[in-house]
Amino acid sequence: MQNSFTEENYLKIIHSLSGPEGAEVSTNALAEGTATRAASVTDMLKKLAEKDLIHYKKYQGVRLTPKGEKVALKVIRRHRLWEVFLVEKLGFGWDEVHDIAEELEHIPSDRLVERLDTFLGTPRFDPHGDPIPDAKGNMPLSDYLKLSDVAAGDTVLMMGVTEHAPAFLQHLDRSGIMLGCEIAVQEINEYDKSALVLIDKTKTLFISQEVSKNLLVQRC
Repeated sequence: MQNSFTEENYLKIIHSLSGPEGAEVSTNALAEGTATRAASVTDMLKKLAEKDLIHYKKYQGVRLTPKGEKVALKVIRRHRLWEVFLVEKLGFGWDEVHDIAEELEHIPSDRLVERLDTFLGTPRFDPHGDPIPDAKGNMPLSDYLKLSDVAAGDTVLMMGVTEHAPAFLQHLDRSGIMLGCEIAVQEINEYDKSALVLIDKTKTLFISQEVSKNLLVQRC
C-alpha cells in the first residue's frame, strides 16, 4: 500500500527526532516538528500505527517499527540524492534545494532512484554533509564533531551542517565557509565562546557560538 506524502513526512521527522539511538519521540515534539496541532498529530499517529509503521500508545512516546524505519530511510535517500542532483547537475545553491527536494522525495519509483544514484556516482553525502542511506538502508558512518567543541590551536575540515535554514547557509556563503574548507581555530573568546578562525589559510573572521555549534568538522 502506497503511503501518502504526509505519512512519509511524519516517518522522516520521527526518524530525525529519534536520533541514532532510536529514542521515543513525544507527541509535542512531533507537533512542533510538523507545525501541526497536537490533536492532528495524534490522528496521524493512529493511522501510522494501524499500518504497523510505528509503535504508539497514548500519552507515551512513539518509535518507528522496522517497517516504518525502512520507509523513512527510503524517503531520506530520495531527498538527499535529489539535493545532490540539484546542486551538482542543475547548479542550485545549497540554500535553495531543500524545499524542491521535499517535493521530489515523494516520487514513488525505486527504479528512478537507483538510476539517479548511479548517474550521480553513488554519492555518500548530500550537499549539506548529511549521509545518504544506500539501497538497503545502511547509513554511512562519520566521526564528525561540532566546531564549538574544537579547542584553540586545532585545525579541522568543514564536513557538514546541522542547520539547513537558507539564511544560515547564505551567511556561510558570505563568510566563505563551505564543505571541504580548512578551519584553523586561532582563539576562543572566554565570554561568549565566539571564535577567531582562519579559513583556508587566507581569510580571518570571528564565528559566533551559534554558528560554530551548527558546523560539523573533522580533524585534519
